[in-house]
Amino acid sequence: GKAVVAGSNPARGSRVNQNMQDGINIPTNLETYVKTLQLEHFFKKLGVSNPETLAKEVEHFTTKEAEKRDKIIMDYFGESGVNRIVSTIAKLLLASPRLPANAKVLDVGAGSGFFTVKIAEKIHARLPKVSFYAMDITPAMLLSLAKKKAKITPFLGVAENIQGSIKEARKLFKIPHKFDAIFSTLMLHHSTQPEKVFKSLKEALKKNGKAMVVDLCGHGFKEFKTEMGDVHLGFKPEDIYKLARKHFSGVKVEKLPG
Repeated sequence: GKAVVAGSNPARGSRVNQNMQDGINIPTNLETYVKTLQLEHFFKKLGVSNPETLAKEVEHFTTKEAEKRDKIIMDYFGESGVNRIVSTIAKLLLASPRLPANAKVLDVGAGSGFFTVKIAEKIHARLPKVSFYAMDITPAMLLSLAKKKAKITPFLGVAENIQGSIKEARKLFKIPHKFDAIFSTLMLHHSTQPEKVFKSLKEALKKNGKAMVVDLCGHGFKEFKTEMGDVHLGFKPEDIYKLARKHFSGVKVEKLPG
């Protein structure tokens, strides 16, 4: 497999691109599902090593960010920064190896779907039959995404165990076993086990699939840990390369401008 990772400042952008089934309707029972789900039990079932910590992280995003996530991203990156990230991921999705006309594409750590929707629109302009899916650990984020009425199927899951998350989601929703492409924006710095995320991405890809991860470069804004629930203050590109190279045969790391 192949991979590409990129980043921009100060905490802007690391991306990984790796060579990685069916309807796209928003599940009508999503709200009932997320409201009755016991998160800590769900996380334990998926083998999360720190379910209590993860549950607290979910609480942070539910109480502080779910309803205003889109504004937070736009205020931080600005329109030009957002467009740069969206264009970068869309370009990689359309680059070789080419996506099948009916490709299945997953956004891991999709949050409110801010980037998911914009990237899906760009891809659908070229490949209208591509199906998009969005996975996140925060139910409130997925409900925000569902309200956007985009042709994106949301489901609950953890980045460190995408396959297990898919298995659970398939009990209720129409989710592929594996994907032609996976992308992630600004999720990795929230993970307590980033190396496990790369392993999980690889396992969720079809043969010759590709993955793109955009995350923050290393920075010194310690307040991000309390204000934004960050686990890591970004990453050094060389460290991301080492993590990705353990699971992907081809890895490219670069910084995004800005």
